[in-house]
Amino acid sequence: MNIMELLGVELPIIQAPMAGVQGHALAVAVSNAGGLGSLPCAMLSPDALRAELSAIKQQTAKPYNVNFFCHIPPTPNPECERQWLQTLAPYYIELGIDVHSIAAQAGRRPFSNEAADILDEFKPPVVSFHFGLPAPALMARIRGWGGKIISTATTVGEARWLEARGVDAVIAQGLEAGGHRGSFLARDISTQVGTFALLPQVVQAVKVPVIAAGGIADSKGVAAAIGLGATAAQLGTTYLLCPEATTSPIHRAALQSDAARVTALTNLFSGGPARGIVNRLMRELGPINSAAPDFPLASTAIAPLRAKAESQGSGDFSPLWAGQNTSACKEISALLLTRELVDLVSDAP
Repeated sequence: MNIMELLGVELPIIQAPMAGVQGHALAVAVSNAGGLGSLPCAMLSPDALRAELSAIKQQTAKPYNVNFFCHIPPTPNPECERQWLQTLAPYYIELGIDVHSIAAQAGRRPFSNEAADILDEFKPPVVSFHFGLPAPALMARIRGWGGKIISTATTVGEARWLEARGVDAVIAQGLEAGGHRGSFLARDISTQVGTFALLPQVVQAVKVPVIAAGGIADSKGVAAAIGLGATAAQLGTTYLLCPEATTSPIHRAALQSDAARVTALTNLFSGGPARGIVNRLMRELGPINSAAPDFPLASTAIAPLRAKAESQGSGDFSPLWAGQNTSACKEISALLLTRELVDLVSDAP
């Protein structure tokens, strides 16, 4: 089935959910433009989730997507956390922060029955997942209100795994993509390949529709992805300068600087590999550091450093998420940008 018919959208464009740099406003703008707007939900409290969903329902009648993580929370390891704090200690001293002042973080929550209870009030048309899929019983709850389920694959093996468990579509996430890798069957980064290498292999391997993600920034990229068999493209980085995004001034400045030309996968900010603009912390500790606790525990000790540095106008300790292609980031409305993305797609309305 054509992805536009499956999801009920007019354009083959999905806005990637981007926790920390957006709320409902970006999702609403993309949905109203005819694409599929997405709301990142993994870092929202129950009250915040309900408020964001209420705002979406009030501002658009178009289909939208809600995105959740479904990782298995790791068991805290005091020795690992001690080593991580020891690694970061020089920065705490430099910034004058008491290491004993670190507060526990709510962090990123996996999809749960509590979240499903809230979703049942709103019945979102599409629910997407990162890091695999939740338990079958939770998927059945989504099916119960007619919701479509999509999830991210970073390898052919992951795409086949998702199809075997009944997803409606697979997002083929190439290595170029900004933010967290959606990998879940293996932690070996060497298994990760670029979008236009991964995409045709996934298209050949599965029968469900495939959505291309990673390094796609403009209508030429969207057209190329569709030419290789994708039924839609998912874009995130290109929306980061839109007024509807909540991207911080520090992050926006980095995206518009020469620094944005150099990104890397890093585990420093959360414990899981994610692509961002290389900054001081990544240069000095190395983008991947074995001392970082497992996802998402690394973020707790980073948070005070980030807050203090940002208060001084610095992004040295901030996760400046971005894909490898920032060339098409524009300070224009997300509605206009979404429509521009299909200029070269012949079968778009």
